[in-house]
Amino acid sequence: MYPYLGRYVEVPAGGAVFDGGVTVLPRPRLPLPHRGDALISAAGLLGGVLLWALGLHTQGGPLGGAWVLVPVAALSLVELVRRSAPMTGLLIGTLALVGDQLTVGSVATIAMYTDIVYAAVLYGSPAAARRVPWGTAVFTVIVTVGTLNWLRTPEALLLGVVAGAVTVGPAFTGLLVRNHRDAAEAARLRAEQTALLAEMDRTQAVTAERARMARELHDMVANHLSAIAIHSTAALSLHDARTTETALAVIRENSVAGLAEMRRLIGLLRDAGDDQEPSPAPTLRALDSLLERARTNGASSGLTFSLADRRGEEAALPAPVEMAAYRVVQESLTNALKHAARGAVTVGLERSRQALIVEVVSPYGDRPGPRAPGSGAGLVGMRERVALLEGAFEAGPVTADDDGTKIWRVRAELPVEERSGTP
Repeated sequence: MYPYLGRYVEVPAGGAVFDGGVTVLPRPRLPLPHRGDALISAAGLLGGVLLWALGLHTQGGPLGGAWVLVPVAALSLVELVRRSAPMTGLLIGTLALVGDQLTVGSVATIAMYTDIVYAAVLYGSPAAARRVPWGTAVFTVIVTVGTLNWLRTPEALLLGVVAGAVTVGPAFTGLLVRNHRDAAEAARLRAEQTALLAEMDRTQAVTAERARMARELHDMVANHLSAIAIHSTAALSLHDARTTETALAVIRENSVAGLAEMRRLIGLLRDAGDDQEPSPAPTLRALDSLLERARTNGASSGLTFSLADRRGEEAALPAPVEMAAYRVVQESLTNALKHAARGAVTVGLERSRQALIVEVVSPYGDRPGPRAPGSGAGLVGMRERVALLEGAFEAGPVTADDDGTKIWRVRAELPVEERSGTP
């Protein structure tokens, strides 16, 4: 709030108020001195007054008496801005030190000036931190050479030593402390960046592991649960004893198989001890049993399943490729049990020099009878598995070449080279 025309006007910080064409500018606020700077200033002023009261002086200048307190008071004021305005303080302090040479001199003035030089290097700009130490060195050399030419006595070297102690010593001390401070700050920033990168890596690793676990859980259990859902719906909707008995047999078989798969997954998640060997990953050799189970589960829906393996006598596939191919076929058969119309489901395998091609074709369209609901997670999981191996994946309805009917085709192209990804 600022008084204006007999009333108070509230002025936003850093802004201006326009009232009837008159601009009211905010008053500049001087920064409060640091507590340490205030203590140094008070100590220097009291020390200078005490030395003057005791009659302790450093020289015999033309101005005696209380004139010695003028440089002391000026440098004590400069101490208040040694952090906020170090170069301005250095300039004013240098003028005060020159003025002190006209008086009887005070040790307090010299002591405060050394602190001003130190603060100029420590708190000043990087350019000032580079220039001030070398400037004081040049000043000391000039003083030493000048006094030698003027006095022509070896004692003149003492003036050079004193000048160096007052200027060069504090300047290079401030430079050393500043370098250590900057090194500590850089180390702290590197530590924070390292901790941040480690946290990002941990988060990414946890996310990737959660996605892998979700794919494994879906691929292992979804097939069995889909068959259970279809046959339980059939048993509830068709009041036939033979149909119900057949459905219950299929439900029990898939329940036992699903439970075994769940136990295997739980064993892996619990990280069994070294005395237990890990369960083997599924390979393409198990496709026959997978198709046989699909035939049993899909018989009531009018689905038939066949395998067309056109790989030939090629070299063995990398383990990640075999596992990804098996999971793609498994999930494609699960989707066929859920959604495919009556007809033939064909699984095709083909090996080229660069990739293994997996293709699953099923009838597309509505079908009578029970169906299991789907969430689309299977397609996402298949796409993720293929992407981890840097392969190509596509799924959707297409038109058959022979009779023009609609079919649902899942096609995955898996590179046969070893990859770093884990399907």
